[in-house]
Amino acid sequence: MSHPAAQASIEPPVLTVRAVLFDMDGTLVDSTAIVEQVWLEFAERYGLDYNEILRTSHGVQAGDTVRRYAPAGADLEALTAELGEMERSRTDGVIALPGAEALLAGLPDDAIALVTSADRILAEIRMQAAGLTMPSTTVTAESVTRGKPHPEGYLKAAAMLGADPADVVVFEDAPAGVAAARSAGMRTVVVGDAGVHLEEGMWQIPDYSAVTVTAVKNADGGHLLTLTL
Repeated sequence: MSHPAAQASIEPPVLTVRAVLFDMDGTLVDSTAIVEQVWLEFAERYGLDYNEILRTSHGVQAGDTVRRYAPAGADLEALTAELGEMERSRTDGVIALPGAEALLAGLPDDAIALVTSADRILAEIRMQAAGLTMPSTTVTAESVTRGKPHPEGYLKAAAMLGADPADVVVFEDAPAGVAAARSAGMRTVVVGDAGVHLEEGMWQIPDYSAVTVTAVKNADGGHLLTLTL
């Protein structure tokens, strides 16, 4: 007979929140091949350390990475625009993570938001390529003055949804995004394995295959969302 404590330990976590915020790349959409290809071309052009760029660029606005690594005298604005166009024109292999479409469909649109370091055009292109519906509430690169790991984007999205940070859960995959969510005071579910150290108020899932959700309308017009991971 199995010990009661052992049985309890394998019960999936259940989170009750008022709003759910999603990162995009690596969290809802798998665009890894394109992102790596673009940064490889950038690194080779300027003789930069590709692995170092890749290690620090995930989840960060492209412009911030260009400013960090571009050689002295480079036209940072033009470089960022060029990289953006490269990313927008490539959609081969962009797919949704398993279970992402079903989870988004099961959540009320007025209780979710997309918070991404991509600009609005790129976000729309990638979500469409992956067969996912864009939430009505989105915070993209143009919407913030400070990108991840700063919490501005997540705090702004929560405010737009009328939710207190303590009543929000964030789904993220990149260390920069996880740091942003944690700085915002939000519970965080790490999607995949980016080597993020799990702390209290954090959980980890491989994808959304086993995630279920129920939504109950509140008297105040909002929703009470129960997610089982």
